[in-house]
Amino acid sequence: MTETLAWLVDIPSETGNETAIREAIADRLAGAPLTRISKSLIVGEPGPGKVLLVGHTDTVPLQGHVGARVEGGRLHGLGATDMKGGLAVMVHLLEDHGTDRLVGVFYAGEEGPMSGNDLGPMLDEIPGLLASDAGVVMEPTNREVHAGCQGSVNATVSFVGEAAHSARPWLGENAISKAGGFLNAMHGRAPEPRVVEGLEFKEVISVTRANGGVANNVIPSAFSMNVNYRFSPDRSIPEAVAHLEAVCLDADEFDVADAAPAALPSVDHSIFESLIRNSGGVVKSKQGWTDVAQLAARGVPAINFGPGETSLAHKPGESVDLTDLDWAYDSLARTLL
Repeated sequence: MTETLAWLVDIPSETGNETAIREAIADRLAGAPLTRISKSLIVGEPGPGKVLLVGHTDTVPLQGHVGARVEGGRLHGLGATDMKGGLAVMVHLLEDHGTDRLVGVFYAGEEGPMSGNDLGPMLDEIPGLLASDAGVVMEPTNREVHAGCQGSVNATVSFVGEAAHSARPWLGENAISKAGGFLNAMHGRAPEPRVVEGLEFKEVISVTRANGGVANNVIPSAFSMNVNYRFSPDRSIPEAVAHLEAVCLDADEFDVADAAPAALPSVDHSIFESLIRNSGGVVKSKQGWTDVAQLAARGVPAINFGPGETSLAHKPGESVDLTDLDWAYDSLARTLL
């Protein structure tokens, strides 16, 4: 599978530019039934008795080395662990075992806002997908099985001041320094553990982007930030928004940009129980959001399971242990086939 993963990593597919990788996968799996939707691809005929293998084809923007390279038993490159390693396992399972039992869902837009995520529209447009027995979302899981997932809220949090000449700052109010107390509190904010159905999820609130100022000699009159909240599955989206708004109470303005639901951890499906046994028996919570939430919200039991280490996702120097590919492939083959 090393060659397949290197091939996938060498196809650039940052969010919004997934057509090339979709077509490459379609060409490779051309012997199976194929359905294209937007920038995404379904391999196989969805319906009852099928198990969905679900993987996103997009990556975050490039932060380091271009292309794949193998060194010390690891393959390095953008998307190697999140989640082209999972895509490589999907491709080989479909090539080796066909689509009598499996359906591959290769979808675009997971790393961006929910409005650009192709999976939801695919689930809504292809009824057979919702008749599936279960779904396996091929996110990296540290050689574990990860149940459920956190929800996510992004909010624009703004501080408003008054512009002035920087030589006479007392004639205005600096919106950036006005936010200092809030930023200091965010910097020192610790994760908040919450136990849901015996699994611990760590709630975290982080400033992820900031924008302010118009010139080097002007006191800024506005300063805005994106604040990201990863909330546990025992909260609804309205509850999560209310909690985040309370945390951001010192700000002058608070506007929700987007939100995605959490999914309760559920491993009592016979397929998941078998996968847990075949893969080593370790079950953890999913610290992060995945499309398990979109499947669960539509009544399809789903779990996170795939090669790679979560600690390397979205980091420069991303890589995957090549033996993880065999572990994931063998575990799924024994479970599903």
